[in-house]
Formats: sequence, C-alpha cells, structure tokens
Amino acid sequence: MLLPIGLALVAAALNATASVLQRRAARDEPDEREFSFRMLLDLARRPDWIGGITAILAGFLAQATALTLGGVAIVQPLLVAELPFTILLAALVFHLRPGGREWWSIGALAVGLAAVVFALSPHGGHAAQVSGPAWALASGATGAVFGVALVVGLRTSGPPRAAAFGIATGVLFGYIAVLVTAVGAEYGQGLHAVLTAWQTWAVVVLGPASFFLLQNTLQAGNLVASQPGMTLANPLVATTWGVVVFQEQVRGGGWLALAGAGGVLLVAGTLALARSPLLSDEDDSGSDDGAADPPEDRDGGPVSGRAGQPESRVHRS
Repeated sequence: MLLPIGLALVAAALNATASVLQRRAARDEPDEREFSFRMLLDLARRPDWIGGITAILAGFLAQATALTLGGVAIVQPLLVAELPFTILLAALVFHLRPGGREWWSIGALAVGLAAVVFALSPHGGHAAQVSGPAWALASGATGAVFGVALVVGLRTSGPPRAAAFGIATGVLFGYIAVLVTAVGAEYGQGLHAVLTAWQTWAVVVLGPASFFLLQNTLQAGNLVASQPGMTLANPLVATTWGVVVFQEQVRGGGWLALAGAGGVLLVAGTLALARSPLLSDEDDSGSDDGAADPPEDRDGGPVSGRAGQPESRVHRS
C-alpha cells in the first residue's frame, strides 16, 4: 500500500500547486463573468492559470494511478493533505510566514489523517462487480446531494454561495474518483473493457464539468467559505462509496473509536486551516493569535488585489 499512499500524497501536492496558481489567476475576474466561457478564455491567457492546469493534469494522473493500485477509501482521504500543502505553498508564493495557528492546525490534520487511515486500514473491494441497480441508486443519491448544493449556491450570494459551490465541487470530485476507480478495475480486463465501460465516458463528460465548476467556485468568494466543503466532501463521498458500494473492508471494534478521534482532529484541522489569513480575503495582520502576516509591497504596505483586497487570496483539490 506504500505506492498508492505515496502517489496520493503527490497528487495532493500537485493539486495544492494548482489551487494557488489558479486562485491567483481567477481572483480578478468580474462577477458578471461567472459561469461563462469568456471567463475561461480570459484565464487561458494567464501563465499562472496555464501552470495550474498543468499541475491539475499531473495530479489527476497520479491520483488515477493510486486509485487503480489502492482502494478509493484509502486514497481519497489522503487528498485532504492538499490543504496544508496549499497553506505552505501560499506562504512561499506570497511571501507569508505561517503562524502558530497554521502549524498547530497542520499538525492536528496530519495526526487525524494518519489515525483515520491506520485505524480503518481499508482493503479489498470489487468495483468491477457492482451491479447496475446499485450504481444507479448510489449515483442518484450522490447526484441529489450535488444538486441541492448547486441550487443553494445559485440562489445565494457571498460566503454562503462560495460554501455551497465548495460542497458541490467536493461531491463531484469524490464521484469522479469513484468512476476512475471503476475504470481502473476494468483495466485488468484489457483496453476493450475500459473503452466499453460507461464509467470511462462519464469521466470524459464530468471531468471538464467539474473543472468548470471549480473555476466558478474559486471566483465566487474566498476560501474561508469554500475550502472546507471542497476538502471534506470529496473524501467523504468517495469513502462512503468505497465501503458501502464497492464493499471495501475496514477494521471494526476499538479501531472505529480511533478512527472517530482521528476524524474529529481532521475536521478541526481543516476548519482551522481554512480560516487562515493565507487563504482569506481579509487583512488579518492586526490579529495577535500568531496567524500569518500579510505580504507587503515595495513601500511596506499590504499587497492588494481587486478593491484593495490582499494578494493572499488564493485557492482546492
């Protein structure tokens, strides 16, 4: 299991790179271009955005390989590591210094993630043997959650809009990981099985759709609102599929208590990191809680983006 675990962490690091680069490119897009292809055309002319796309593609290849070699219930939770990677990369790119809140939160998230993966120790599973009715029922339930989150996002504004879009994006990413796992299972039967599997063509359709939704999530508001949903919904959806639908085996008994404690640390670390000034639109330089300091321009003032907002507004995975 070391290889899929390593590949999952590489994918998380690449996704974090894409998050920072894409958020830096998308932050100045006007609201009226939301859900428009003109926004994508504008972004395609920006080197940061192109670099982010390259990182996304490399991360997807690493993730797909990990999902083929290991179960979805062990690979997807590891992608939560994208958030601390994003924090550290944002600090590097925007010349920020992570404070005590960031380091403690990263530690809590790392310990929680390790506890969950070690305690549950997912293994086995039969993605290629899931029946059509089971696929239809589970896909319908996932689609309902996605649809509710998307509609809420479309009917609200501000932080609630970004939060709802973040949840919708996380759910869609989790479902795509499920589809990729099924495609990887078909690969053992040869290329013909892959090309004739409906999951392959579902990935072809939903992949670009998820990318389009991600760009709009990044544009909708700051990551304090959208990041928790994107970070937590993805592994929650994928792990549920892995255990319930693909029948991947996890350890029970006292191990569930350890997994639960790890889950609490994981969620707490994620929520705390999502509130970091390194991801925020607001200037938190006046706080005294050891949080990161904002970047400064050549004259010693805060670096500003649109409407005087600090450059530290960055994005995903």
